[in-house]
Amino acid sequence: MIQTGPCPKAIRRVLMVTGLSGAGKSSILRILEDIGHEVVDNPPLDVLDALASRAEAPLAVGVDVRTRGFEAQAVLSALARLRERPDCHAELLFATAETDVLLRRFTTTRRRHPLDSSPKANPGLTAAIEQEARLLAPLRAHADLIVDTSDLPPQDLRRLIETRFGRMREGESLTVTLMSFAYPAGLPREADIVFDARFLRNPHYDPVLKPMTGLDEPVREYVRQDPDYEAFLGHILAMLELVLPRFVTEGKKHATIAIGCTGGQHRSVTLVETIAAHLAGAQNESLLQDEPIVVMHRELARQGRSVWRWARAPRRDTLHEPLRTDHS
Repeated sequence: MIQTGPCPKAIRRVLMVTGLSGAGKSSILRILEDIGHEVVDNPPLDVLDALASRAEAPLAVGVDVRTRGFEAQAVLSALARLRERPDCHAELLFATAETDVLLRRFTTTRRRHPLDSSPKANPGLTAAIEQEARLLAPLRAHADLIVDTSDLPPQDLRRLIETRFGRMREGESLTVTLMSFAYPAGLPREADIVFDARFLRNPHYDPVLKPMTGLDEPVREYVRQDPDYEAFLGHILAMLELVLPRFVTEGKKHATIAIGCTGGQHRSVTLVETIAAHLAGAQNESLLQDEPIVVMHRELARQGRSVWRWARAPRRDTLHEPLRTDHS
């Protein structure tokens, strides 16, 4: 029922950063460089192993349609090779934004989309954006983290990247990520604790509830009607009440609590939303008081149906100066 991750080892961290042009990939790479990553943008895919072997700090690699020899499957194969190495912890970040936002950004900056080959300024921009989205769809479907920058202020983008991939700074505390996921799509590699919700009654088999998610009240009510739901939720909260304060005491920077079900759409989403509301409003001193809490629904994000959000945002006095960004 409960699985705990292995003790952390001194391994090489490699983050591949990709996404739609204009969605913020360059900004994310600049943030990563600011927090101590070695950054390489658009290297040939066949040199990734060598780059990972030589890196003396966490490595961030930018990959997009401009990369020589780019094919989504080639990128995924390169990522798989890195993940097979016992000395590597490799992840994939995908930056995205709504089409109308991308159109506005390209029009404002007068930059040409890399897939727009027309001699005139941006005449085929919409088609280029749509073509790129199709080319990158397999990468989005396998991303560990999807960042939608459509309505994301630069300082929140910086805070997200810093808390997720940076080192603890003085005055900063634990950031808790609550993540739902689907077991067939694989366990989240970053998870510290995993709970399995597949034994709960499944809304998937109700034709009315099947297309909905745990973000919808009818689905939540259906899941809550399981006779063992309250006991299971209580055990999860009791476990978190035990371990999260210890994480804070030990100086842990980031903790990911993952809850999985078969599709990552109904039961796990319901539990994550319920736990997030409980932790964000916790008054018990043994639970979190000021620590930021992030909610992510991995499979819904991969489908474009949900993005990450703060259940409890960081205190303003822990935020750094806003990042100047062109969302390139």
